[in-house]
Amino acid sequence: MAITSANQLELLQTAEAVAREKMIDPSLVVEAMEESLARAAKSRYGAEMDIRVSIDRRTGKATFTRVRTVVEDEELENYQSEFTVEQAKQYMADPVVGDTFVEEVPPVEMGRIAAQSAKQVILQKVREAERDRQFEEFKDRAGTIINGVVKREEYGNVIVDVGRGEGILRRNEKIGRESYRPNDRIRCFIKDVRRETRGPQIFLSRTAPEFMAELFKMEVPEIYDGIIDIKAVARDPGSRAKIAVISYDGSIDPVGACVGMRGSRVQAVVNELQGEKIDIIPWNEDQPTFLVNALQPAEVSKVVLDEEAGKIEVVVPDEQLSLAIGRRGQNVRLASQLTALDIDIMTEAEESERRQKEFEVRTALFMDTLDLDEFFAQLLVSEGFTNLEEVAYVEVDELLVIDGVDEDTANELQARARDYIEAQNRAALDAARELGVEDSLVAFEGLTPQMIEALAKDGVLNLEDFATCADWELAGGWTTVDGERVKDDGLLEPHGISLEEAQDMVMTARIVLGWVDPAELAAEEGAEDSVETNSEEEAEA
Repeated sequence: MAITSANQLELLQTAEAVAREKMIDPSLVVEAMEESLARAAKSRYGAEMDIRVSIDRRTGKATFTRVRTVVEDEELENYQSEFTVEQAKQYMADPVVGDTFVEEVPPVEMGRIAAQSAKQVILQKVREAERDRQFEEFKDRAGTIINGVVKREEYGNVIVDVGRGEGILRRNEKIGRESYRPNDRIRCFIKDVRRETRGPQIFLSRTAPEFMAELFKMEVPEIYDGIIDIKAVARDPGSRAKIAVISYDGSIDPVGACVGMRGSRVQAVVNELQGEKIDIIPWNEDQPTFLVNALQPAEVSKVVLDEEAGKIEVVVPDEQLSLAIGRRGQNVRLASQLTALDIDIMTEAEESERRQKEFEVRTALFMDTLDLDEFFAQLLVSEGFTNLEEVAYVEVDELLVIDGVDEDTANELQARARDYIEAQNRAALDAARELGVEDSLVAFEGLTPQMIEALAKDGVLNLEDFATCADWELAGGWTTVDGERVKDDGLLEPHGISLEEAQDMVMTARIVLGWVDPAELAAEEGAEDSVETNSEEEAEA
């Protein structure tokens, strides 16, 4: 079949019909037709020729052209699509390298094989365009709720028809043991949309904490309007959940608004989540107060927060322990997820026992190192002294408030403490030198002999080694693995160094070594401060 004999308008009509059916741009279909016709022409004229086809968007007429490019003599490789400046002079006036010569060639006869090949090209292009359209449509809907219809179930995964595409609800994203049959209606959270070779993949979830937050946004107008904000959500899907809310309007109770009249609003969410029990908790900027709320219905006696470690100790009455922990640790686990803190729960009796042990350990320390009797050592601990450094370098007046301590006794205590500390420092420094530590590290300000010994034991022997350390390697930190916070021990963590101090020390070492220009560092910090100030001003505006 010759292109010239075909109804030229039929090409445009076909392109529009396909585009309308697949809901894509008609020009993409026409471009696919042009490419398929060009391939057919190359099979007729030769694969090395640069044959191009252009279809008029108004008349449907297909124009076949051969394109040749002017190249340098030594770069001439393809004689069918390239020619030299001298050769080009036969067809062009004053040709230069890079010019192209275009000449029209007769249309080709479309044989059965060429027609089949053209069809495959068009179908492939249409599929690619359809996939791009699906991805563009759903990528901006990630993080929202979508309604769909169950199509089938494959190996526990549910395939959901979401309109112009298909989503997959994986087995581990379903609530409990819920099962679905074809044509069941289902509501899911779009967790992720990825572009893959086989088409866009839409991953759905019913267990994500964000799913619950979006459901509350649909049921509670105050959340949708921004009057109430959801600060955190923690879920044990299908069993229990905790959600922290705050109201920016003093006249509106956030908990009451989320519960609704006779529990109508929260009950709608519970029904969608297969009866999942939901605790609605008022959010508070003060973390200990927020934690007390999060552990409801258990009563809390005392809270001790370690912000640096992201850890918190909670003391509860003995009879409240099981309630605070919850069935299989559920209550404390959800409270931990909600507050992003590691929670240690203990009873009042356990806390009393622990404090007694700490008292005994500190008493023994002062007895052994300062050669004191038990009663005198207990007096020091009772006054709040926890280590030798505090005794050695505290103001004398703070020792004089202890019963039975006069100025001579205070001076003697401090002398003994300093002598012991100096002896320990010499021993630590000698041990570090035996391990090969260099003077550059010993002379570095901020490192105690005990720190230097700890570094030497780990192979950090000079200032260059120290400057290559990461701050968390020195001060320790926390890493989240599979949703659980895991402790990373630092080399200098036992010596009380904080993450900020470690950062400053490493940066100082790099400046001393000339690795970092302090002027450039100051300029960068100034730029960061400027950006932060501008952001704050914009927020206030």
